[in-house]
Amino acid sequence: MPSRVRWMRLRPQELALIAITAVWGSTFLLVHWAMQHSGPWFFVGLRFLVAGAISILIFRRSLRGMTWADIGAGSAIGAMIYGGYGLQTLGLQTIDSSTSAFLTALYVPMVPFAQWLFFRRRPPALAFLGAGLAFAGLLLIAGPAALTFSLGVGETATLISTLPIVGEIILISLFANRIDLGRITVVQLVTAGLLGFATMPFTGETVPAFSWVWVVAGVGLGAASCLIQLTMNWAQKSVSPTRATIIYAGEPVWAAAIGRIAGERLPAAALLGGMLVVLGIIASELRIVRRSRARAGD
Repeated sequence: MPSRVRWMRLRPQELALIAITAVWGSTFLLVHWAMQHSGPWFFVGLRFLVAGAISILIFRRSLRGMTWADIGAGSAIGAMIYGGYGLQTLGLQTIDSSTSAFLTALYVPMVPFAQWLFFRRRPPALAFLGAGLAFAGLLLIAGPAALTFSLGVGETATLISTLPIVGEIILISLFANRIDLGRITVVQLVTAGLLGFATMPFTGETVPAFSWVWVVAGVGLGAASCLIQLTMNWAQKSVSPTRATIIYAGEPVWAAAIGRIAGERLPAAALLGGMLVVLGIIASELRIVRRSRARAGD
């Protein structure tokens, strides 16, 4: 029963995920600037309520058919978005971007195992290889400094943020073919925004002094978040959580490229890491096809 490896061409859904991953990677710089003028939970609330308002304008007609299933699924995904983005934003107040990228990258190898646990479907062997290559690449991109940290508040918050990120990817795939795309996008974005604002009293955070930095960043990232979540909801109807995660692993590669344009120099190890991430994406797109040959007398 010989085997051969077959290349699977990228579908429109996968190309869309690659595009929004580039958008996603570009947001780190804006968040970094915004955190110098705003608290994390206010900014998360502003960002996702702006995204929710944009999505309401886009899907206002379909909202008339809102069901409890839409509300439940959207709220669950929104809670994961709130936890993932909120804790990551909180962590960026006290840790540098390379350490944050390394810690956040831990969700990459977690998703195939989460898919196996919750969906009872073992991902293809090459999907695990792709996840491993991508994660190794992310370690190189983060650099050796990311491996020598102490677990302070920022590191702990970022580590915990990987769990809701995994949850978001799994839930989107779980509900993608069961509910209305527009309605669930609206609910999840509004939920994330409201939870962000609701967290402020419990953390002692107040509304920041007016600054065009957090206003422009909040509105810009709100529009980007609407685009990102809408694309994820649509594409993951047919893209598995494991393969989607491999594509999302390209986020720090795009972030590094934008940093390069801004004047940052990438070390050789980071360039090698970017190549490994690309190899991880390629590996996830391969399939081992087994063909049985009929034998005489069988």
